[in-house]
Amino acid sequence: MKHIEVYTDGACSGNPGMGGWGAIMHYGDVEKVISGGEMQTTNNRMELIAVIVALEKIKEPCQVDLYSDSAYVVNAFLQDWIGGWVKNGWRTSGKKEVLNIDLWKRLLVQTERHNVTWHKVKGHADNELNNRCDALARGEIEKLKNGR
Repeated sequence: MKHIEVYTDGACSGNPGMGGWGAIMHYGDVEKVISGGEMQTTNNRMELIAVIVALEKIKEPCQVDLYSDSAYVVNAFLQDWIGGWVKNGWRTSGKKEVLNIDLWKRLLVQTERHNVTWHKVKGHADNELNNRCDALARGEIEKLKNGR
């Protein structure tokens, strides 16, 4: 099984507000950089979209080391929140409907396809690839603000 490293980040100007996301994917010496944005969204949705789109871009099932500064995304898997949500019909332990169900379901499809190992990185610190993803996400917000 091929091994790919993926770094992702999402950002929002206002929450909700204009949002952007970025991902950097490494397979051997090959680097693929992707990004996008939405006019009206939330930071958590952008964090999820970055991960989902990166995983969807991978053409065949792979071993993926995924690095994100989003505790929301990473802990859903590392602490198995997602397993509880699915078991409880997409309800939290407090019986409220899970937010962003549409995106969590898309992400589950990808985590069933790929063997994903989740890594939480510190945001806005010394991780070069995480910082590049943050810059991509913020760049997408600027494009939206400037009408591009």
